[in-house]
Amino acid sequence: MTFKIACYGVRPNEVAYFNDLNKYDYDLTLIEGLLTHDNIETAYHHDAVLLRGNCVADRENIEKMAEHGVKYVFTRTVGFNHIDLDAAKDYHMEVARVPSYSPNAIAELSLTLAMMLLRHTAYMTMRTSHKNFIVDNTMFSKEVRNCKVGIIGTGKIGLTEAKLFDGLGATVLGYDIYENDAAKEILTYTDLDDLLAQSDIVSIHVPYIPGENDQMINAEFISKMKKGAILINTARGELQDNQAILDGLNTNHLEGFGTDVFANEKDLFFKQFGEDQPLPDPTVEELISLYPRVLVTPHVGSNTDEALTNMIETSFENFHSVLESGKTANSVL
Repeated sequence: MTFKIACYGVRPNEVAYFNDLNKYDYDLTLIEGLLTHDNIETAYHHDAVLLRGNCVADRENIEKMAEHGVKYVFTRTVGFNHIDLDAAKDYHMEVARVPSYSPNAIAELSLTLAMMLLRHTAYMTMRTSHKNFIVDNTMFSKEVRNCKVGIIGTGKIGLTEAKLFDGLGATVLGYDIYENDAAKEILTYTDLDDLLAQSDIVSIHVPYIPGENDQMINAEFISKMKKGAILINTARGELQDNQAILDGLNTNHLEGFGTDVFANEKDLFFKQFGEDQPLPDPTVEELISLYPRVLVTPHVGSNTDEALTNMIETSFENFHSVLESGKTANSVL
């Protein structure tokens, strides 16, 4: 019998990847929109759904899916906080995730944002796009080889970014509760306060743990940073206090800020707002208005060929494993 999967958040450029990597011949329904309360009927009469971040798999949707034959709620993301695990358990649904994918995808974006802010490339290209070719004081910059880069969280992504910066000649510092020997070959571990005080660029790569590190990037954190430093967060939006970052920029304690994430980003990202239409969060609106000192990308860190391939292949293997043996190593429940 054909195994039917409704796949959500499939962008047009991803369709060929889903089809080409479908070696188990699943019956795929590729849906460009994210799963919401308004389109839940598109999941009906499938055996499984494959979600991406910001899909709505709360109790209401899980109950409806269960009533219409869905048995598996899998996500092609590392995080799974968009799935109500208690509800899935109550309805005897299997839940699985993709525990990792190309660390280069996120690390390269972090490096790019940092280098754009360090060399003021967004500022300069904005001016030249308006036919202004005058070189001013803002265009002066350090070379990255004369900078110290602080990596907070030295797992696969943090270590990959450390290697990239090391290759450019920067001095790389690291902070992690769990230090690892591979990272020690690239960077120098130090305590958090020392890293913040020394680093010209600080890049965040720690997991978000609700109730433990909410808004760890707060006013105190920023006050400990080197004056004129650049802050990069491509991890999770819940880790940052947007108002504290805004204050740091307005007082010029921070030189620049780059991010791929915001808390409650489903209300913001993947939507088009009119020029006169206010954003849901006024603080985010103020941050964005500081462009080009603030660079925001709409959660696209994993939007690369390699990362997408990893996500789809692992997801299809998760389905194959659970169908063959009744379990998968990447099960969440």
